[in-house]
Formats: sequence, structure tokens, C-alpha cells
Amino acid sequence: MTIPGSMERGGTERGSTGPGRAGTGRAPRDHGPCDVVIVADDVTGAGDTAVQFAESGWTAELRLQPGTSDAQVIAVSSDSRACTAGEAATRVRRAAAGTRGTRLFKKIDSTVRGPIRAEVDALLEELGQDAVAVVCPAFPGVGRTVVDGTVLVDDVPVSDTPVGRDPVTPVTESHLPTLLGAAQVRLDPAGGPAEWAAHLREAGRVVTTDATTDADLDRIARAVDALGEHGLPVGAAGLAGALARRWHPAVPAPAPTVDPAPAGADGTVLVVVTSLHAAARTQVQVLVDDGAAHHEPTPGQLLDDDAWHALLATLSGGPVDGTATPRPRTTVLSAPERGGTDVPPDLVARRLADAAAELVRTDSPAGLVVTGGDGARALLDGLGSSGIRLDATGTGAGSGVATGTVVGGWAEGLPIATKAGGFGESDVLITAAQAVRRRRSDR
Repeated sequence: MTIPGSMERGGTERGSTGPGRAGTGRAPRDHGPCDVVIVADDVTGAGDTAVQFAESGWTAELRLQPGTSDAQVIAVSSDSRACTAGEAATRVRRAAAGTRGTRLFKKIDSTVRGPIRAEVDALLEELGQDAVAVVCPAFPGVGRTVVDGTVLVDDVPVSDTPVGRDPVTPVTESHLPTLLGAAQVRLDPAGGPAEWAAHLREAGRVVTTDATTDADLDRIARAVDALGEHGLPVGAAGLAGALARRWHPAVPAPAPTVDPAPAGADGTVLVVVTSLHAAARTQVQVLVDDGAAHHEPTPGQLLDDDAWHALLATLSGGPVDGTATPRPRTTVLSAPERGGTDVPPDLVARRLADAAAELVRTDSPAGLVVTGGDGARALLDGLGSSGIRLDATGTGAGSGVATGTVVGGWAEGLPIATKAGGFGESDVLITAAQAVRRRRSDR
């Protein structure tokens, strides 16, 4: 990460034209920092935030490992949402230090799960004593808003929703200033950027603000610009979208190149759902009702090595010639419902990712859809991948889906979509699978 004194903010006026639509080509880049570094607390959050920039014409890449890239926007994950405050701070510092950029965006969960204050404080320490974190997790397109400091999900305080009972990171406080120990500032629409920035500076090092519309988020983006190199925007994909529309890259996007697509363009789209979120379970059922083949291991199979390997043997290797039963258009692997025998979430993610990697190796699917940040990282690691090159041909704003192609490893170029567990309409997995298949057919 570039030190604060050398950061260049250079924002454009609201409504200005961003860069031209970027292609999906890749080329090594070792001639300086990228334009924007996104530090997220999980992989799917990194993806659905970076894709906001791709939708505005930037080149964007989600990276799991250090390395070079010609992308203008690089998103990295600290994988820290379920960590203690101390461990989360350490991981955030490490993630930020691994990538140089002229601007920094801290992505947090739109339902404020995880040790947010510790992560923000870690970045503020790196940015210097004059830095101010402006926090707004609102994402109006998916029903996440902040009103009088209270974080709402479809107009319900977040602690009163299923997120309040999240099995890993429950949220018991809906009032954002109380949750973070931060000041609350209202940005008067009748004011201007200089006035807003002054109020934010006066309020303290960590400041929260309300937003119920995209216009509110645009106002916050203008205030962050006015703070210059001392402003640290902290939010979800909603605020990232506002900044993507306002900022512009230092140099135009590179000319697109076309990578050869791997075999299997007409094969099955493999959907892997490691999220335990109730919304994800509903989305799996809708996908199955639409005709997808479904494999849901039992807790016993996940916990026992022998039982697990026996299940793996049944998932692949069947007949594929013309006389056999045709493969399904979509196959879904999903986590079992939590019951009397709880399985550690990290084991669920690792097991399902291992199964998916084996199916990619043996069955040459047309592409992948992955729901759940831990599962997305585990699967990409299993493919030997360094990340995902993101594009703007996804399922549309508000779905929490990011699409692109696998970068590096033995599945290089395979179309993939990632989705946060709590996002999307009930049919979002159907839409994501269609986007992946369309992504393949366009190549």
C-alpha cells in the first residue's frame, strides 16, 4: 500500500464519464501501484465490491496471493470476519501491505458482522494520525440502509433479523455509532464537499453517516474526495459503486485480449454453496426445483474421512458417452442444515471445495458458481488459482454476484461467479448459473 503522503485522490465531478468498458485480458504489470486497493473481510465481499468498479468500466481483479496484475482495481481479502479483534487487525495490516495502491477502500459487511472497529483502526494506524474513516455500510439496492445511525435490512434493525442469530458472527447491536464507538455526522444536502469534510474531521477518527439512497452515497463519495489523502472510505458495495462512478484511473484500461476457453463449454455449471445463511438455503431449493442435480452431504459424511471419500467416489466418474443419461445442466453441492450434529463451518467449506475441485478436474464443467467467502477461497486454492479477473457481464446490480474468470492454476480461464450468502433474490443462483454459461459462450 502506498504511504499516505504519496496517495493521489484526483476525483472527478459527480456524473463525469469514467473509463471505457474494460476487457478481460491480463498482462504482467510491475510499473507501479494500482489505482484502488480494496481490503475486504471475506472473498465474496471482495468480489462483489470490486465488480462495482468493473461495472463502471475499470479493470478489476480479486487476488488471493501476492503478484503482478495490470488491473486498475485489486481486491484482497483478510478472511477476518470470524476472527478476534486482535487477529483481525493483524490480518488487515498484512492484506493491505501486500498490494500497493494510490487509493484505499475498506470493505465491510453490509450487515456489520465481524470486528469492524479493530479492522478500521488497523488501517488508520497505517495511514497516519490525520486520517479519518468515513463509515457507511448502506447498499440500498439490496435493502441495506442506515437511518439515524441504525443499520436496517429491509427496514428492520439488523439485530432483529436472522443476522442477529448468525451462527458464526451474530450482530447484537443495530446502532452503528454504538457498535463502533464512533461519532455520527449528518451530511446536509444543502451543504457542499468542503463543509462536509470539515464536519467529518471535527467529529473524530471514525465517523458514521446515514444513507438510504444512491444519492446519499454519492454525497458521501464527494465528502471522501474532499478529505483528500486523509479520507478512508469504509462501506459495502453501495459506497464502492458511488466511488467507482466518481473516481477515474491514472491511465486508460489496457486493450482487451482473448484467452482460449477450456474444454467443456456445453457441460454442467457447478454450484457450490458453503454459506449457512437462511437466504442461501432458499436459493438452493429454488435451483433444485428448476431441475438442478443436488448433493448435500450429511454431517456424518463431512466429519468422517472414510465416509467422505466414499461420497466423493459417487460424485464423479460416471458414464458420459451418448448412451448414458445426459449430465444435468446444473449441479449443486450445498452445506447441510445445522442440526443436532454441528459441523465446523471451516470444515464444511474445505470439504465442499475439495469435492468441487475434484469435479472440475474429472468432469470439465462449463463454469462455477460459489456462495460463501470461506468456500470461495478454499475452492480457488484447490484449483491452484491466484484469483479472479472480474468483468461487467454479471447478473446486475444488487444481486451480490461477481462474475469473471479464474486466474492462474490448472483451471485458468474457467468462468466463475461468486456470491455472498445473504444477498440476492430466491432465483439468484439460477441467474448466476446462466451468467456463467453465457460468459463461456461469449468467449
